[in-house]
Amino acid sequence: MSEDPKQIDELVLAGGQRLLARAANSRSLDALSLASRLRTAIEKYVLKDNPSVGPSAIDKFLDGLHADDLCLVIACERGDETAWTDLFEGYGATVRSAARAASSNEAMADEVAQSIWADLHGLKAREDGTPAGKLAYYSGAGSLGGWLRAVIGQLAIDQHRRQARLIQTEEDSDLERLAHDAQGESETFSPFHSSPSPEEALASDLAGADVERALARALAKLNDEDRLLMKLYYFDGLRLREAGAVLGVHEATASRRLTRIHGEVRQQVESILMKDHGWTKAEATRSLTEVATHLQTEVEPMLTGKADPSLGRSPAGA
Repeated sequence: MSEDPKQIDELVLAGGQRLLARAANSRSLDALSLASRLRTAIEKYVLKDNPSVGPSAIDKFLDGLHADDLCLVIACERGDETAWTDLFEGYGATVRSAARAASSNEAMADEVAQSIWADLHGLKAREDGTPAGKLAYYSGAGSLGGWLRAVIGQLAIDQHRRQARLIQTEEDSDLERLAHDAQGESETFSPFHSSPSPEEALASDLAGADVERALARALAKLNDEDRLLMKLYYFDGLRLREAGAVLGVHEATASRRLTRIHGEVRQQVESILMKDHGWTKAEATRSLTEVATHLQTEVEPMLTGKADPSLGRSPAGA
C-alpha cells in the first residue's frame, strides 16, 4: 500500500472514533479497543486484493461497518455481562430460527442452537491454547444477524460432517470457502461493499430461502383476482389497461389495486420474517431488496399454484 503503517494506524483510529460516534450504544469502548479488529478487517477486505488502495477507500470501508453490532461483539469479547445478555436476548430468536432452517430435523436444530453459544463464548480452545470463539471472526462488514445465520449454517454442515465421519474444520477459511462455492468458481470477491463479504455471501443463501418461503405464504393469502392481476401484469406482459380489461375494471383501478397488493405482500413477508425467524425490521427490509432479483424467477409458480408445497408451510416449530 502507498500509505505506511503509521498512516494506516491513524486512519484506523480516526475511523474507530467515527464508528463510536455513530453507535447508539458504544458500550464504553474507545477507539483503541476497536483498532485491532478494524485493522484486521481492512487487511482482509480492502488490502488483500488491492494493496495500493488509497486512504479514501479505507475511510469508506470503515464508515460502512455496522457500528452497534461491532461494539456489541467486542464488548462481549471483553467480558461485558450486559453485552452478553443483550446478545442473547436480542438474537436468541435469530439463532433458533436459523438452526431450524439449516438443520434436517429438530434434534439436530436443538444441538446446533445450543452449541452456537459455546462457540461464541470461546469455551473451546485451539491447539495453541487460544480461545476458539467465533465472535473473533465478526468484522462488522455485514449485519450481526446475517453473520450469525452464516455461522449457524456452517455449524450445521459441521454437524453433518461429524455424523458422516468426516473431519471437521473450524478455521475462518471455511466461511470463505463455503461462500465462494455458493457463488460459483468464476466469481471473485471485491474488498469493498460493492460485493458481499464472505459472511454476507453465505448468509444471503440462507436468507433467500427464508424470504422465498415467507413470500409463498404471503402470496397464498391473496384472493384469486389479486393473484390473477399480478400474473397478467408481471408474467403475461399485459399492460395495466389490458389487465384491467380482463378483470373488468378501469386501468386506474388496476393500478391502485396493484399498488395495494405490493404493500400487503411486502408487509406480510416482513411480518413473517420478524415473527417466525427473529429478523429485525431493518434486516427484513434490506433482505427483501437484496433477493428481489433472484425471487423474480420464482414468483410465477407461486402465483399459479404450481410452487413446491413445502415453500408455503411454516418452519417446523414456528
